[in-house]
Amino acid sequence: MAHEILIQTVDGATEKVLLQGDRLAVGRSRDNDFHCPDDASLSRRHMVLERKGEEWVVRDLESKNGTYLNGARIQGPQPLRAGDRIRAGDLVLVFDPAGREVTAENVVFYAEPEWGAPRPATVTLRLDGLLRRETGPAAGADPPAAAAAAVPPAGPAPAVSLQSPAVGALIRAGRELAGHRPLPELFRMILDLSLEAVGADRGVLMTLEGEQLVPRAVRGEGFRISTAVRDQVLREKNSLLVRDTRLDEAFRSRQSILAQDVRTMMAVPLQTEDRVIGLVYVDSPHLVREFTPDDLNLLTVLGNVAATRIEHERLQQVEQAQQLLERDLEQAAEIQRMLLPAAPPVVPGVELAGHNAACRTVGGDYYDFLPCPEGRVALVLGDVSGKGIPAALLMASLQARIQALAEEPCGPGRLLGRLNRMLAASSPTNRFVSLFFCVLDPRSGEMAWSNAGHNPPMLVRAGGRVERLEGGGMVLGVVADSTYEESRTLVEPGDLLALYSDGLTEARSPGDEEYGEGRLAEILREGRGRPLPEVIETAKAAVAAWRGGAPPEDDVTLVLARRTA
Repeated sequence: MAHEILIQTVDGATEKVLLQGDRLAVGRSRDNDFHCPDDASLSRRHMVLERKGEEWVVRDLESKNGTYLNGARIQGPQPLRAGDRIRAGDLVLVFDPAGREVTAENVVFYAEPEWGAPRPATVTLRLDGLLRRETGPAAGADPPAAAAAAVPPAGPAPAVSLQSPAVGALIRAGRELAGHRPLPELFRMILDLSLEAVGADRGVLMTLEGEQLVPRAVRGEGFRISTAVRDQVLREKNSLLVRDTRLDEAFRSRQSILAQDVRTMMAVPLQTEDRVIGLVYVDSPHLVREFTPDDLNLLTVLGNVAATRIEHERLQQVEQAQQLLERDLEQAAEIQRMLLPAAPPVVPGVELAGHNAACRTVGGDYYDFLPCPEGRVALVLGDVSGKGIPAALLMASLQARIQALAEEPCGPGRLLGRLNRMLAASSPTNRFVSLFFCVLDPRSGEMAWSNAGHNPPMLVRAGGRVERLEGGGMVLGVVADSTYEESRTLVEPGDLLALYSDGLTEARSPGDEEYGEGRLAEILREGRGRPLPEVIETAKAAVAAWRGGAPPEDDVTLVLARRTA
């Protein structure tokens, strides 16, 4: 039996993956079968789905943040059942999402075997076959077998009077659906038009949202619809008419049909071109008048008109939402730029420079220069996990807290400890911050520093030797009682200190090779005597060339400080 997994990312995108082999690895690294490099809460190799005989199991690969099955953190391999939800970082994976019975409000689908041989009281047709029959086949073309079999044998299509009820219904539908209407109102109007056009007593309009049918408009109660009918409409794009359920063996034995006294029914796809976005189901509990093939034709065309209108309205809403989002993002980006230094401060004895470029409109990198008493200066560079708006909001909170803490005299290690407790108490569990903080005295060259899980800065000595400032503690915001080691070093005149985010050193070439710390160190070594803005421009150009024109995958920040006296 083939199984599938539905993967939902934090931005709402979904991807369906068919489990064809024996293994599906998930993580941040590109060597996984499914990788999500932007999800910092994922480990490089986070979890794996494995086939064990006839079943599949999920197993955590000793990830940092754990893997959760239906809300519980797993320990060891766990077997999977249809509909199970797996959380890994910000990803949600649903195993066999279509394996559960679909229920929604007062609409229930009951299981029935797949549609088999033609049924005596049932008429089946397709939109393309209907349109082809109305317009006539192209010269020399044979009608498709499926369409010929679907439409009841008939002679040439009769001329249709403009006064006929069918034409009148379509004209009214075109008029009513022409204007702009909110989707909820549009759904109700489409169902009302459908019921009126074919003289049905009850009906429901449902749209596909991912893998689930969601009722959008309902007239009546207690709908029980066959899964075989549903699948014929959604998968085969067939319109179905059951003239009299008591003449069809498959329906005559259904207690749910008998209890509702449903005698005649139709179901048609909401179809735009070759895409089905939902269905319309109508029935009549009392056989005052059975539905006819002409009713089915009319309802099928109405479904096509309605689906086109629904998609148009959805596209308009998406476009409007996108415009609002872009406007808000531009305003957020402007605010964020104001949180970063417009220019480095003038501090006697040290030359300073900084650069930040977000990979999206807003980013999660933060750097700052903070003047301290007695002519000293603090340098800080932080990297908030994740991208976009969530990271930008946490970055703004981080900036405010650091500036407040830096006004109180305390060492870098103690400052990071206090900052960590604040973030652990107020940050989401899947967010954290890596950060380097140092205080430099330009007169003596003494520098005190502490590192919370950030890339070790480079100290390029005046003679060209490169030292990495190792040590510190874990990232901020995860464990509230973490402590942070404070270290000291001496910065001599001419020495160049470089703080950087991993968006710079982990930039990838078209061949998927990282830029790496070695290449950055060489740029710093060669530029240690040049003006710092020139060194930054050289590094920016080198990384852009390394990407080969591809957009950056992460925020890029570089902060430089050189002692001049």
